[in-house]
Amino acid sequence: MGTFLISSINIALPAIEKSFELNAIALSWVITAFLVATGIFLLPVGKWGDISGNARLFKGGLIVFTLASLLCAVSPSGLWLIVARFVQGVGAAFTNTTGQAILVAGFPPRNRGQVLGISVSSVYAGLATGPFIGGFLTQALGWQSLFYVAVVLGVLSTIIAFVFLEEDSSNNNTDKKIDFRGALFFVLGLVALVYGSSHIPSVYGWGLMSFGIVMLVLFWVIESRLTNPMFETRLFTQNKLFSFSNLAALVNYTATSAIVFFLSLYLQKIQGLTPRDAGAIIIAQPVMMALFSPVVGRLSDKIQPRYFATLGMAMCSLGLFAMSFFTSATPLWVIILVLIWEGLGFAFFSSPNMSTIMGSVDKNRYGQASGIASSMRIFGQIVGMTIVTFFFAFHFGNNAVTAVNDNVFLTAMKWGFVTFALISVVGIYFSFTRGNVKRD
Repeated sequence: MGTFLISSINIALPAIEKSFELNAIALSWVITAFLVATGIFLLPVGKWGDISGNARLFKGGLIVFTLASLLCAVSPSGLWLIVARFVQGVGAAFTNTTGQAILVAGFPPRNRGQVLGISVSSVYAGLATGPFIGGFLTQALGWQSLFYVAVVLGVLSTIIAFVFLEEDSSNNNTDKKIDFRGALFFVLGLVALVYGSSHIPSVYGWGLMSFGIVMLVLFWVIESRLTNPMFETRLFTQNKLFSFSNLAALVNYTATSAIVFFLSLYLQKIQGLTPRDAGAIIIAQPVMMALFSPVVGRLSDKIQPRYFATLGMAMCSLGLFAMSFFTSATPLWVIILVLIWEGLGFAFFSSPNMSTIMGSVDKNRYGQASGIASSMRIFGQIVGMTIVTFFFAFHFGNNAVTAVNDNVFLTAMKWGFVTFALISVVGIYFSFTRGNVKRD
C-alpha cells in the first residue's frame, strides 16, 4: 500500500505541478514532506514499540495513513497537499517501524532472511505496480485517484490487521521512558537540514543547514550519555555488524531513492512520454526487485549476507553512472536495460542487509533495530531528495520543471546521478567490511 503510493506519486508529479502551478522546489516538497515526517517519528516509534507493543502501533499507523490519504485526495491547494503528505508520513512511520519487528519476532532466526525477503518482495511489488497503474490512473482520472485508491487499500489493510494481527505477548523491557529532549533536537536538526536545502545557495539556506547539522550532533551527544536512550548510539559504537550494515543501507538509499523522481520527469519532459508510458518504463526496476528479493533472501540464510549485499551495491553504483549519460536521444530499450540492472542490484542488497541488521541485536531491541533500519532508509531518501533539491535550486531557481530548458534539466540530472554514483561507491566498503553473521 505504502510503496504503491510512493512510486505512483512520482509519476503524477508533472500533473500535480500543473494542477497547483508549483515551482520545482515546491514540487519536490510533495515527496520530501512525507519523508521528513516519517524520518521524525521512526526512532521514537521504534522505542515506543519495544515498550508498549508493536501490533497496537501498527494498527494505529494504518488508520492515520488512511485518513491522511483522503485529505490528500481532496486537497484544494499545493500547501494543503504538502501538509496532508506530512500527516501521511506520520502514519507510514508507525507501520514501517513496527511491521519489520512484528515479522522478525514471529519466526525463528534460521528463517529470518527468507521472511524478510518475502517482505521486501511485497514492498517492491507495490513499487512495481505503482508507476504503471499510477500512470494509467493519472492519465485517465487525474492524480487525485491515486489517493482514493490508497484510501481503499488502507481500509482493507486496517480491517485485516484488526481481525488477524494478535496483540504482542508480554514485554520484558522495563524501560518505560522515551527521551523527548533528544527527540526535540532530532526534529529541529532534521527539519532545518531539509528545509535549508530548498533555499540554497542563499546564506539563509546554508545557515539553516549548518544549524541542522549542529542540532543532530547535539542529539547524538545527548543520546550517548543516557542509560536508556531513544537512539542507542552504543549499537553503532560497539556493534560493527549493526553499524556498518546500517551505514551501507543509508548510503544505498541515498544513492538510489531519487531514481524514480528524476526519471519520471525525464521520461515525460525530455522523452515526451505520457504518464502511463513513463510508468511502463520505470516498472522494469521494481519488477526485478520483487522477483529476486525472496530468492536472495533465502540464499542469504545459507551464505554470508555481506557477499550478496556487496555485489548489489557495486551493481547499483554502475547503474547510476550509466544513468548520468542519459540524453534526449537515449533509446528507450537502453533505459529499460539500465533499470533492470539497477533493480537486480537492489534485490541483491536489500533483504540480506536487513537480515544482517535484525540478526545483530537481541529480541528486546527488535523494535529499535527496525526503527533505526527504517530510519536509515528514510534518512537516505531525505538526503537523496535534498541533493535533488540542491541541484534544482542551483540550476532552475524558482522556475517550474516544465519551464526550464531541456538542456538545463539534463545537466541537473546528469550531475545528480554522478553524485549518487560516487556516494554509492562508498557503500561498497561498509557492505564488505561489516563482518559475518553468527548463525544460531
